[in-house]
Amino acid sequence: MPETIVLLDMTSPERADRLRALLPPGFVLTHGTARGDEHMKQIIAEADYAISGQVGVSADVLQAAKKLKLLHKWGVGYDNIDVAAAKELGITVARTTGSNAVPVAEFALGLTLSALRFIAYGHAELKQGHWATGKLPGDTFMLSGKTVGIVGFGAIGQSLAKLLKGFGCTILYSKRQPLDAAMEAALGAWHAPLPEILAQADVVSLHCPLTPETTNLIDAAALRAMKKTAVLVNVARGGVVNEADLVAGLKAKEIAGAAMDVFSVEPLPADSELLTLDNLVVTPHLAAMAADNFAPTVKRMFDNMARVSRGEPVPERDLVV
Repeated sequence: MPETIVLLDMTSPERADRLRALLPPGFVLTHGTARGDEHMKQIIAEADYAISGQVGVSADVLQAAKKLKLLHKWGVGYDNIDVAAAKELGITVARTTGSNAVPVAEFALGLTLSALRFIAYGHAELKQGHWATGKLPGDTFMLSGKTVGIVGFGAIGQSLAKLLKGFGCTILYSKRQPLDAAMEAALGAWHAPLPEILAQADVVSLHCPLTPETTNLIDAAALRAMKKTAVLVNVARGGVVNEADLVAGLKAKEIAGAAMDVFSVEPLPADSELLTLDNLVVTPHLAAMAADNFAPTVKRMFDNMARVSRGEPVPERDLVV
């Protein structure tokens, strides 16, 4: 009998076919067709393996799984998975550590340039027939030669530092355990406490996990500590930024602008005040999506499932619990 993998997220038939083309022998794939826990409980019930892309997986959903061996995060951050419940139920949780580092770093760079130069605003205005060069929401700034603060300096933050080298940026980073001097020199990045980064950086780019320590890390006080000409970029998790404080700060021009690919509630509600601001770039959690990174990441997930099927452990680098 084939073993069943369920993608808990909704997906298109075309994307599902791309996934099926990469399946190892002996596996079949199903996927979500509606949103919400009740639907996920139905489709996970008889699955041997499950994949979570952007959907959260609660204890209630996990308890509905009758024979689940492995829950695999498609990506890195697993803050929206009830890991404690999975452990209690004997369900292994894994992720694809580092797999999306370059795509997310490139996207962060793109958001940075868009926020500094009002690229998204100009695009939206021109699509409406408005030639807006004389009516931008604020001053535009180059990235070259600026100071960039990277908050969270794992694989993604370090990939961004490498990209920024070509812009001649001064790079400050915040990390619980600083890198050694040789690695800092190789990356051209220097450790600094968060208050120093907020005070000095022209761009503050967030790449930290969402934890109790980082929840609302960027709040009203943090925004006031930044330069008025600075921009904030968030490709980490929505909860790292207090969104109400960000709306107020952008309206008051406490910082020049911001760009966000992640939000506290996803999908972002259509009536969100974040959608009303001209000095904010918003994208719908796209940073990790890159067609040329699809197959390597999916094959790695499927390989981990095949390992479990053979009675082998998940590689240490991908194991969560």
